[in-house]
Amino acid sequence: MDPNSEAAKWVRANAGDPRAAKIRENIATRPVAKWFGEWFTDVGASVDRYVDAAAAAGKLPVLVAYTLPGRDACGEHSAGGQKSPAEYRAWISAFARAVGDRPAVVILEPDSLGDVECLSAAQVAERNGLLRHAIAELRDRAPRARTYLDAGNVNWGAPAAMAQRLHDAGVRDIRGFALNVSNFHPTAATVAHAEKINAQLKLKGYTAGFVVDTSRNGNGHAGSWCNPPKRKLGTPPQRGTTGEDYRLWVKTPGISDGPCGTAPGLASGTYSPDLAVRLIDGS
Repeated sequence: MDPNSEAAKWVRANAGDPRAAKIRENIATRPVAKWFGEWFTDVGASVDRYVDAAAAAGKLPVLVAYTLPGRDACGEHSAGGQKSPAEYRAWISAFARAVGDRPAVVILEPDSLGDVECLSAAQVAERNGLLRHAIAELRDRAPRARTYLDAGNVNWGAPAAMAQRLHDAGVRDIRGFALNVSNFHPTAATVAHAEKINAQLKLKGYTAGFVVDTSRNGNGHAGSWCNPPKRKLGTPPQRGTTGEDYRLWVKTPGISDGPCGTAPGLASGTYSPDLAVRLIDGS
């Protein structure tokens, strides 16, 4: 577990709250990915500290790089990212150098390939160039990291189209792709979707490993991706058992998807104990 996760920090600050014990037991003591974006003033130093702390604890760190220019072009609740391609290249290079020659799992740019549906052809070309740069930096500067480029989810990116997007972005040079990040689709359906993507990649001469975000898929998908009710925590993080490399908690349970659903006034990225308890109880 990360003692500085949003859930762990909330529990420490609110030990007397009746929700604290439930959140501590079910979320704060689970390993959850650490998201890095433009909100870190020195991403290199921050990544270095995080990976160092994981190594000292004998744990495998899971990091999310989330700062592409024009981020979340379709959903817009998490819009932002670096201001220019040049700034992004510098940022991801610092990120990769900080991981260095240490084991890690890196989830690269959630939304990036699903979002191409909302970009112009010129924007898609620019984004692919940035993703290829990120992949090359992580391959060369963080050789022991297992990097997974985000590939949407069961309802976002048909297998043939997503395989082509992954290929164009350079997935062949890293471990593979990530599915269901911040979403709710069941693991079995997600694995089946991954196998279809790999069948398409095989036509190009290779297949890729993949990971599944199980943080909130315990009750499956109910037609909404934004703070829907009656969802539940999924399988705790562990090595995969049905073809996936890992089942990970990429999304932090309790972090709002945006001002919508069961949290109409809560901005994306904001931690809510009420959202966390809903996922624990399935309410």
